[in-house]
Amino acid sequence: MSDHFAITAADVEDAARVIAPAAVRTPLLENAVLNERCGRRVLVKFEGAQHGGSFKFRGAYNRLARLDAGQREAGVVAWSSGNHAQGVAFAAQLLGIPATIVMPADAPAIKTANTRALGAEVVAYDRLTESREEIATALAAARGAVLVPSFDDPFIMAGQGTIGLEILQQAEEIGVAIGQILVNCGGGGMVSGIATAVKARRPGVAVHAVEPEGFDDTARSLKSGRRESVSPEARSICDALLSPSPGALTFPINQALLAGGLVVSDEAVREAMRFAFSALKLVAEPGGAVALAAMLAGKAPQAEGASVVVISGSNVDPGSYARIIAGGA
Repeated sequence: MSDHFAITAADVEDAARVIAPAAVRTPLLENAVLNERCGRRVLVKFEGAQHGGSFKFRGAYNRLARLDAGQREAGVVAWSSGNHAQGVAFAAQLLGIPATIVMPADAPAIKTANTRALGAEVVAYDRLTESREEIATALAAARGAVLVPSFDDPFIMAGQGTIGLEILQQAEEIGVAIGQILVNCGGGGMVSGIATAVKARRPGVAVHAVEPEGFDDTARSLKSGRRESVSPEARSICDALLSPSPGALTFPINQALLAGGLVVSDEAVREAMRFAFSALKLVAEPGGAVALAAMLAGKAPQAEGASVVVISGSNVDPGSYARIIAGGA
């Protein structure tokens, strides 16, 4: 990969080495009911089994493990609707680093509670009237702490990219040739990392970003060739994917490497969550279920070889989850 990208495949391989002692090698699962429903071979990479219940631990640990003694003592500040918060909090706990997380006041209660339980300080903000980036940046400056972005950081992106390495390794172990990988996308950190790792080793594998309706800024950006923004009026149940625009570091990689962007409705996401529960016996949060939703809704292109969908997290509010599983909105 050329020098103007934030990360290379070598960075992802280095991240895999750094996080190996701490991270879970999450399962790559196959299910006969899913294959029959989709009329093709589909594998599920289940990141709900990762520490903190989502893929975010990978990037957080890779970032925090690089801090020197002085930086570790000063602590870290991050902003997140919940999954990055828990990833940073757990990585900080393991490494003995103080962590402060700026979280929306309306974040799922389970995510806020879990973040506090991991020892992090939580600072609440109003996502409709306040800027989480501004609050976090001011806090970090006041405390001399290191800012840990949720996606637009080379170490974060490389850490998330280790999912791609694992997918290739696990597929090879079971003798499956992969044709495409569907990855949920908010700011683009995970999909850019996965694409970087996968395309370097298997150039023929297509990688698609999947987003909820109204938050399809990456899909629109891939078409227009510039970073598009989300309408302030947009709403979705996919709380983990509500980034206002693609990242400055993630988008150039996604523009160069992705096969395209797929978009799914909130109702398709609910259906995917129900399917994951009933057929796969997996808990998927809304934002974590969009790739599965695209596959179930017939949005994924045909591909030579198996399709992989990433279920990126399982941190869903119990009350909301119960209503969705029961068939409610």
